[in-house]
Amino acid sequence: MDTHSRRVAGYGLAAMAFICVWALLCWPWLSGAVTIPFDAKAHFQAQIQFLARALHSGQSPFWTHNVFGGSPQVADPQSLIFSPAILLAALVPSPSFRAVDAYVLAHLLAGGLAVMMIFRDRNWHPAGGLLAALVFAFGASAAWRVQHVGQIASLAFFAIALWLTLRMLQRASLAAGALAGFAAGMMMVEPDQVALLGAYILIGVVVAHWLSGGWPAFRASLLPGSLAAVVGLGVVALPLLWTWLFAEATTRPAVDLVEAGRGSLHPASLLTAFVADLFGAQDPKVDFWGPYSPHWDAKELFLSQNMGQVYFGALPALLLVVPGLSRGWLWDKGVRAFTLLFALMVLFALGRYTPAFAAFYHHLPGIDAFRRPADATFLIGALGALLSGYMLHRLFSEPQPGLTRRDWLWGAGFVVVLAGLALLVSSQQGRLTEALKPVAFALLWLSLALALLHGLSRLRRGLGTVAATLLVAGVVAADLGANNGPNESTALAPDIYDVLRPDTRNETVQVLKRLTAQPAGSPRRDRVELLGMGFEWPNAGMVHGFDHTLGYNPLRLADFSDAVGTRDTIAGPDQRKFTPLFPSYRCRLANLLGLRYIASPLPIEQIDHTLREGDLRLIARTKEGYVYENPRALPRVQFVGGWELADFDAMKQSGRWPEVDPQQAVLLDAEPPVAMPEGPAQVRADVTVKRYQNTEVEIEVTSSAAGFVVLNDIYHPWWRAQVDGVDADILKANVLFRAVQVPAGTHRVRFSFHPIEGAFAELRERVAPAPAEPAEELLPLPPLKEEPLVAEGDRLLPSLLAAPSQQVRDSLRLGSPAAPASRDMVSSALAH
Repeated sequence: MDTHSRRVAGYGLAAMAFICVWALLCWPWLSGAVTIPFDAKAHFQAQIQFLARALHSGQSPFWTHNVFGGSPQVADPQSLIFSPAILLAALVPSPSFRAVDAYVLAHLLAGGLAVMMIFRDRNWHPAGGLLAALVFAFGASAAWRVQHVGQIASLAFFAIALWLTLRMLQRASLAAGALAGFAAGMMMVEPDQVALLGAYILIGVVVAHWLSGGWPAFRASLLPGSLAAVVGLGVVALPLLWTWLFAEATTRPAVDLVEAGRGSLHPASLLTAFVADLFGAQDPKVDFWGPYSPHWDAKELFLSQNMGQVYFGALPALLLVVPGLSRGWLWDKGVRAFTLLFALMVLFALGRYTPAFAAFYHHLPGIDAFRRPADATFLIGALGALLSGYMLHRLFSEPQPGLTRRDWLWGAGFVVVLAGLALLVSSQQGRLTEALKPVAFALLWLSLALALLHGLSRLRRGLGTVAATLLVAGVVAADLGANNGPNESTALAPDIYDVLRPDTRNETVQVLKRLTAQPAGSPRRDRVELLGMGFEWPNAGMVHGFDHTLGYNPLRLADFSDAVGTRDTIAGPDQRKFTPLFPSYRCRLANLLGLRYIASPLPIEQIDHTLREGDLRLIARTKEGYVYENPRALPRVQFVGGWELADFDAMKQSGRWPEVDPQQAVLLDAEPPVAMPEGPAQVRADVTVKRYQNTEVEIEVTSSAAGFVVLNDIYHPWWRAQVDGVDADILKANVLFRAVQVPAGTHRVRFSFHPIEGAFAELRERVAPAPAEPAEELLPLPPLKEEPLVAEGDRLLPSLLAAPSQQVRDSLRLGSPAAPASRDMVSSALAH
């Protein structure tokens, strides 16, 4: 067999070796002994569970009412709707932790195999391809940040898109072009910074090919490249439009340069590329002392300890120096573009520590939408994998065997400088003792790598493809398994996240599910607030089906956030942000939201200091904390007879409500379509919720007079309404919610979510806004109370319970209240 045939045959062995190593290194997760923690559970497990529950109940997953008063899932770049996760959700009604972990880790397997295909297409040595695949899958952020599920998916599709793009350029293949466009589209369809940087790398590879090959290369790639662009655009156009419009309406449409700079990779973190656990990120016995800990200036940077870990193996790192630098192989024509892109990714990751990031931020589209330059560490690992694999290929292809004196000098100098820098940094931080162990282990691994490099270079012809491949696989797998293996950042006990299992027996979850259950047709759909119950709690409603006022997501609709007060998460009680319009749990906005139950690990008075005795009622004490009831919470659906104009922006700033009973007048920011006198009106009506689903709500109302059906879900422009099958306007009501005007009699009101129609209508309005109508003299607002921030519950709401409500008592088996409020008492209160 000739060299090419032997190498092709060797790739079968290399692929099998990679799959075996993948299974071995991933076994702790695949076996269920540990699970991928943090965001993989608190955010993405809940997203996949919601997706599965929606699909298997025959609902659309495009909107969720379980968090933040409602959110457009179809536009959320972390919803996983447009990822392969939808296949898992479609096949499994309730994906387990182990199933989701296997799904995430399968991306690394697919990406590694794609890297091997890059080497195979170029007839590079299989041992180099295997090395590159292992480093790609288990090096740098691919190993240390596996909990960032969306970025792991983007990284895998980047590898696939890169392979197909290079094949398209190499072969001028239309099929490869179409597939490359599809893979690049899948990389970008749920955008994150890894996908954005991956797209720039793909562009850089194409431009480098044109510069290298001149006009013939450009002409040959024009047609397949155009096809790739068309296919990619077809995949991403609509999802990116949704995401852009959503992001523009959120709390973070862009990230300023200073804030982005806080997510920079500290230069000292580059030492972890060679000294795996220099700062104690992996060793539970060592208090982490790296650049993102209190031992450094915490005001400068804001990263988790695992985000600064970029170790990708002693042998790969050494190969970049010897022979990569010592012989200049990093500048070979075949990898020159990768070398330049690798250097650019390092510059980008360093962020504020070089002037380059400001140029990137101001001149590259999309960079200002993301907050962490350190996300480039994913691409540093991927490009480092390609470069180190190529160095090993060259070593096996070089006619002169063995390492030269120059190589040994470079290697020795590299090791000495590296050890010196590591000890210098640790000494400056007063952590020299803690650094001795990781530095010693790094020197051992580097020495082993140097010996292996020497042996491979001298015995490469005698070893043969099989022996060389197995030797590389064994040493690199042992290195990465020992230094990048399961740790407190990537692998924790599954029981920690039991609350996110649909079948959990968690006491607090069971109590809340019983309390929020309603009979068919009820206009109530009470919301809960999980006030600082822990990192894994905020999105639990997406798993269990109840509605949480807050949640966990970096993107929240700004309108809701400004009014209610939200942050990325509500993991701790100190993260509850009160606002002028939501200054306390006893306030009108809490009542309108239908916020009836609050679970807290602390007595609620220690968090909301404005509460008076009796404002909230303690109804349960669980292992996790306290469950309180707000008896003034209003139903999800109401019929209101009157209306009044209000300035919602001014109300959010001042926190002052017009003096009007929300059950007699709805506040609107524009006059209703059908003219009717402004002012409150007491109208009796029967309201029945016929259907309440993710993207459809049907309500039947019978009233003696015209008025408004008010749905206390967040207003969003992509919702549409019909009254008896005829299109009707959705009015923004009571600052945040939706209302539809209906005449007297019995009517069926249907709300439905239309993201395509709504997005294009919003886009048209942005591109060509309707001409402004002539300004009219504004009517004076009704008088405001002096202290309107706290609702006067007894006169506004029909619940005067002196004890927990009957629903609460029934749910908790407490029996009948001692002194229930009679219907006559309620009617008398409303009359006042």
